[in-house]
Amino acid sequence: MNKTVQYYNNNAKDYFDSTVHADMSDHYKHFLKYLKAGAYILDLGCGSGRDSQYFIEHGYKVKAVDGSKVMCLHATQYLGQEVENLLFEDISFENEFDAVWASASLLHEDKDRIDEVIRKIKIALKENGVFYVSFKCGNSDRIQGERYFNDMNEEKLRKLLETFTIQEIWFSDDVRPGRDDHWINCIATNNQNSLQ
Repeated sequence: MNKTVQYYNNNAKDYFDSTVHADMSDHYKHFLKYLKAGAYILDLGCGSGRDSQYFIEHGYKVKAVDGSKVMCLHATQYLGQEVENLLFEDISFENEFDAVWASASLLHEDKDRIDEVIRKIKIALKENGVFYVSFKCGNSDRIQGERYFNDMNEEKLRKLLETFTIQEIWFSDDVRPGRDDHWINCIATNNQNSLQ
């Protein structure tokens, strides 16, 4: 994970420029239909701040965090509000958010630690809170370039989120021009009592 964070520190400007205008409108529609007006969203691994900006513009309250210090600086400037530098494993919120948005972020969490991160997300959510997460489609964990990826298929994703109630799973192509990656997306709700 540290090498992945370092990659984003070293390439923050290029990553910001290549992702900040990506059209995520279809994914927003899936997600926001579950939220009440003014809901409080944790943008977990916010990257450029693109999604946070959209949510803020549409009347939602947003806390944006990212593991890369340099990416946080770019996103803070873009959003006009502070983006906190926070690693997934250091999440310590409790019953605070109406929703967690984790777009193309948890795919960098180590397969041996991701269950614990999911548990922390569940604790951070209010009862009936909404959780969106996306991964690249696949069945393995791998190093690509300087980054670690934990790919998911539907079976793995359902097992990962077994303490949540899954509302939707859908597949999509990469929204960035010239990319041929395929993605698995999920919306789940925190309406079970189990914190295992």
